[in-house]
Amino acid sequence: MKKIICKVEYDTAASELVFKKTFGNFGDTDGYEETLYKTEGGKFFLYTNGGADSKYTKEDIKRISAAKADEWLAQNA
Repeated sequence: MKKIICKVEYDTAASELVFKKTFGNFGDTDGYEETLYKTEGGKFFLYTNGGADSKYTKEDIKRISAAKADEWLAQNA
């Protein structure tokens, strides 16, 4: 997935996957995933996607700071 945020392109295919967390089982309507990526330029973003009843009902990309990425990793790794 690609998304442009503040004139910067965030692309899951061109970025390093740092860590992926899955909640629920495949096919669960309330299941979802959060995946932390790092761009070649050192920027972090979360790719999120989930079922119809989850907190991420559609796929999206959200940019986050390095400090927030460290915090997210500490909570999820």
